[in-house]
Amino acid sequence: MLTHCGTEIINTEHLILRPFKYDDIQDCLKNWIADEKIQSMYAEPVYKTTDEVKILFDKYISSYQNNNYYRWAVIHKESNECIGQIAFFWVDSENHFAEIEYCIGQAFQRKGLATEATKAIIDFGFNKINLHKVQISVKEINPASRRVIEKCGFTYEGTLRDYFFSSGKYISRLYYSLLRSEWKNQR
Repeated sequence: MLTHCGTEIINTEHLILRPFKYDDIQDCLKNWIADEKIQSMYAEPVYKTTDEVKILFDKYISSYQNNNYYRWAVIHKESNECIGQIAFFWVDSENHFAEIEYCIGQAFQRKGLATEATKAIIDFGFNKINLHKVQISVKEINPASRRVIEKCGFTYEGTLRDYFFSSGKYISRLYYSLLRSEWKNQR
């Protein structure tokens, strides 16, 4: 049985993972949510205006009242900016698993921050929610994200071939998972 607790604040060495606030809108526009390259890597729309982001944040912020909703703003401690987001965007309470999505702005990539955030919510999922499995997927054209996934100890499960149609071509989706027992053995 899962122990839902909602989106709690998580501190790591370089990051604070916390619920989104309306004050984050300008950082999001600056760092990631208006960046077509970033948003396309996890199949999300590009948001160009404050009003568009506010509508999205209305959804995020109102969902925090649900104890099975898990979406964090990724705050870089050094700059105090929202540099991305990470979530258990799908939680299956019946089968005790959750799926992760994340993005980090281009200026903050290749610094280990996506790995740090992902490991933090994996730990949260197993320790606090009592998940049995965490899964994640990535577009085949995103080798940097595959490296994050591998550093976090996920096992490759398979490929959904030609899953996305983008810019006139098909892109496959690779699936990975991490079981509680594997996570314990890695610690």
